[in-house]
Amino acid sequence: MRKSWAPFLIVIAAMLWGTTGTTQALAPSSAHPIAIGATRLAVGGLFLLFVVFITGKGNFANWPIKATIIASLSMALYQPLFFSAVMTTGVAVGTVVAIGSAPILSGLIEWIFIRVRPQRVWWVSTALSIIGCLLLFANQEAVYVDPLGILMALGAGLTFACYTLSSGKLVENHSSLSAVAVVFTLSAMMLSPLLFLFDMSWLTSVHGVVVALQLGVMATGIAYLLFAQGLRNVASSTAVTLALIEPLTAALLGVFVLNESLSLLSWVGVLLLMLGVGTLIWASRKREIAEPA
Repeated sequence: MRKSWAPFLIVIAAMLWGTTGTTQALAPSSAHPIAIGATRLAVGGLFLLFVVFITGKGNFANWPIKATIIASLSMALYQPLFFSAVMTTGVAVGTVVAIGSAPILSGLIEWIFIRVRPQRVWWVSTALSIIGCLLLFANQEAVYVDPLGILMALGAGLTFACYTLSSGKLVENHSSLSAVAVVFTLSAMMLSPLLFLFDMSWLTSVHGVVVALQLGVMATGIAYLLFAQGLRNVASSTAVTLALIEPLTAALLGVFVLNESLSLLSWVGVLLLMLGVGTLIWASRKREIAEPA
């Protein structure tokens, strides 16, 4: 696969992630957000293991244990933090704070611990994208800010940044499928006790099963497989900025599916967000052309 396609894989993954907030809003009322997160990982992990079994493409020799533990723990923590933030402070604020903080945290972690300073185009693109996110949800009628929800959303942003950085290490020498299958299986095992602490009767309905499959297969298994594949040729900090397409997708789904409304200022945010992400994709393609074959 050409390197220039890598950013698009991450954008598609982010679009799939952007469906999670709306899917949660449409889930049965008895479904607790933490139970939804645990179910999402369980279904996603089983789906990825099934794909590994069917394709026979699992490669687990000389597996990096440290990166695997960090990635698995980060993803296990991300699920309850993100879904609880969305429940506490709303889909709009919860999503934009969680995903909006992740690029900054990812860039700082790369800079401090890996000694890789983000390029100027990353700073510009990330700034445009984050400002776009803030304007995107500037419609005060649709915003409710809860301090605890904000704190959980920031925690989700940090764990997502840590997951991205550690996953980048995993796909350096192993297939994307193997990486996500191992990480999400371990994450699901970490959260499995939660399935016995909450009411799971919502999974006995067709409605609940559809929600679980959407979150587990599409928004987890396929989405993170695409994301891991993209990480092979995209820096972690860049990948997290591209993932800001998630709140854009969430906002548009809120408009067209949940009958929410966006102000003119919010639509300006949409344009800035698309400009920021588009600039990063353009820079990546330009860099590939400039590199010698």
